[in-house]
Amino acid sequence: MSPTSPASPKKHNPAPTRRLTTAQALVTFLARQYTERDGRRQRLISATWGIFGHGNVAGIGQALVEAAAGGGPGGTTHSTGTGHRMPYLQGRNEQAMVHAAVGYARQSGRLSAHAVTTSIGPGATNLVTGAALATINRLPVLLLPGDTFATRPADPVLQQLEVPYAGDVSVNDCLRPVSRYFDRITRPEALIPAALQAMRVLADPAETGAVTLALPQDVQAEAYDWPEEFFAERDWHIRRPAPDTAELEAAVRAIRSARRPLIVAGGGVRHSAAEETLAAFTAATRIPVAATQAGKGALRHDHPADVGGIGHTGTATADELARTADLVIGVGTRFSDFTTASGTLFTGPAVRFLHLNITAFDAHKLAALPLVADARAGLEALTAALAGRGYRVDPAYETEYTGAKQAWEERVEASFATPDPTARPTQTQVLGLLDDLVTEEDILINAAGSLPGDLHKLWRTRSRDQYHVEYGYSCMGYEIPAAIGVLLATATHERPRPVWALVGDGTYLMNPTEIVTAVQENLPLKLLILQNHGYASIGGLSEAVGGERFGTAYRHRDADGGFTGPPLPVDLAANAASLGMRVLRAATVDDLRKALSEARDADGPTCVYVETETPDTVSGPPPAQAWWDVPVAETASRPAAVKAREEYDRQVAARRRHL
Repeated sequence: MSPTSPASPKKHNPAPTRRLTTAQALVTFLARQYTERDGRRQRLISATWGIFGHGNVAGIGQALVEAAAGGGPGGTTHSTGTGHRMPYLQGRNEQAMVHAAVGYARQSGRLSAHAVTTSIGPGATNLVTGAALATINRLPVLLLPGDTFATRPADPVLQQLEVPYAGDVSVNDCLRPVSRYFDRITRPEALIPAALQAMRVLADPAETGAVTLALPQDVQAEAYDWPEEFFAERDWHIRRPAPDTAELEAAVRAIRSARRPLIVAGGGVRHSAAEETLAAFTAATRIPVAATQAGKGALRHDHPADVGGIGHTGTATADELARTADLVIGVGTRFSDFTTASGTLFTGPAVRFLHLNITAFDAHKLAALPLVADARAGLEALTAALAGRGYRVDPAYETEYTGAKQAWEERVEASFATPDPTARPTQTQVLGLLDDLVTEEDILINAAGSLPGDLHKLWRTRSRDQYHVEYGYSCMGYEIPAAIGVLLATATHERPRPVWALVGDGTYLMNPTEIVTAVQENLPLKLLILQNHGYASIGGLSEAVGGERFGTAYRHRDADGGFTGPPLPVDLAANAASLGMRVLRAATVDDLRKALSEARDADGPTCVYVETETPDTVSGPPPAQAWWDVPVAETASRPAAVKAREEYDRQVAARRRHL
C-alpha cells in the first residue's frame, strides 16, 4: 500500500489592491462617498476647490488632473451625478474658497460639501478664518492643506515654521482649534482610518464643521498598495435622533403649564428641513415664533405665528414677547449673545427654558429643560404628544402678538417708503426696492456691517432658503464667494435662481477676488454694492460706546492727522468692472429700481452699484429693540466715553443669569 500523500496546502487569495499615490487614493475615495437622509442620496464631496503651490501641486494637483479627466486613477464613471469624477473649481483666495464651500454646504442642507486644497505656508493659514466660520455655523467643509515633509529630507523647506521646542509642529496646527476633526497623514496607510473619521464627522448632524486632513507633500506623492475595499461606494446615513421619553414628557408638561410661551427658531430648523413640521406645531398650539439670524425663514414672513427676528437686531414684537414670556422654547438655536441681548432680554420673573437641539451642549444652555433630538423628529413628537391633551395658547395672547406684528409691519413700510424717486436712496430704501422685486425664488446673502441688523428687523422672507445671513461669525468678505457656492448648489435647477450678494464698501474691499471666479464660470451672480464711505456699522457702535467713530470713515487725513477730510476717491464700480463684471450704476431711487430689475434678469455676473444717502447714519430703520454688551471704558477724560459708561452701567444692571 502506497504511503498517504500529504494534503496540498490551501491557496490563499489575497484581497485585491490598487497601487496609487496617497493623493490619488484620497481623491478616489472622496469621489465614492455619499450621504443619505429620508431616502435621498447624494455625493458627500461633490467638488474640490484649489490653489496650487509646492505643498499640493505634485500630489493633490496631479490626482485631480486624473480624477477630472475620467473617473480617477484606475476608476470608472458612475451614473449618479458627476459619477466618480472629482470636479475642480479654481479659486483666487484660500479664505474665499472655504466661504464658497460653506455657502454650498448650507444651500445643500449639509448633505453635500466641498473640499478645499492649498499649498503649505500662507496658503494653509489663509484657511483659518473660513474654518472658524464653518465650525461656528456647524457647516461641513473638508480642508486639505499641504504640509512640510514628513521624512524631513530638507529642513526647513520654503514657508516652513520652525518651532525650537517641537519638531512636529507646522503652521497647519493653527487649524486644530477651529476644526471639528484634525489629523496629519504622516504615512500613506494612516489615510485609511483618518479618511473614514473625516467622513463620519462631516456627515454627523451634531458634530459637523470644518474637517482638516493635513497632507505632507512627500506623503501625497508616495505610492502604496491600497485595499480595493477602501474605494467601494460608501453611504453615510444622516440620522434623525428621536427624543428621550422622559425628556419628552417633561417638555410636554412645561408647555401645557405655560401661559405666554415663545418659540425661538434657529438654524437647526433649516438644517433639519423642519419648517413644515414647525408650521404644523404652531397651527396646533398657536405659539408665536421668533427667529434668530440663522433661523429666519423657518416660517414665511406672512405666517400668522411669525413675529420676526429676536434679540439685539430683532423686532419690537418679538423682543417684547421675549421680555414677558414664561416659557422660551428654543428649536435648533445656540442662544448667542445677540439672541439673548447679552442676558438682558428674557426678564420674566418665572421664565423657564426648553431647548430642543440635536446637541446636548446647546440643549442645556440657560439651565433649560433639554430635549436632545433632531429638530423635525422632536417637533413631530411634541405635536403628537400634545394633540390629545387639548393645549393651545389663550386667544387673547394670540390677538396680542398678531396685533403687535401688524404694527411692526407698518414701521417696515415706513422704512421702505421712497417718497422722492429722484433722491439718493437710503440703505433701508435699497432693501425696500429689492423687497418689491424678489419672489420666493430669490436668495439674499449677507454677513457683516449694518445690513444684517436691517435685514433681520425688516426683510420679508418668502421661502425657507431665501434668507442667507452668516451671523455666527459675521465675517466680512463672505458674501461674494458664498453666493458662488449657492449658485453651484442650485445649478441643477432648470432656470438658475437669482442669488444676490449684498455688500457695503468695507466688506467689498475685504474680499472681491472671487468675482473673477464668477466670471470664469459665467455664474449669474447679482452683486449689490452699497457705497457708504466707511465702516458704517462699527461707526455707529463706536459712537454708542464713546469711541466717537474714530477710524471708521474712509476719508483723507485732516490737518490734525485725523480722518475727517474728503471721502476717498475710490470707485468700486470700476473695480468690479475691471474684474470682468457687467456694472450698472444707480444714482437715484428710480435708477436703482431699474438697475435691480435689469440685474435680476441678467444671465451673467452683474453688479449694481449705488451710493447711499446719509453715510454717517446709514441705517434708517427703527433702532435696536434690545441691548448688546460691548464694554465701555471704565475711566475716561472725554465726555462721550463718560456718558457712554453711564448708559452701560444702567444696561448691564439688568443682566440676568438663568440658573
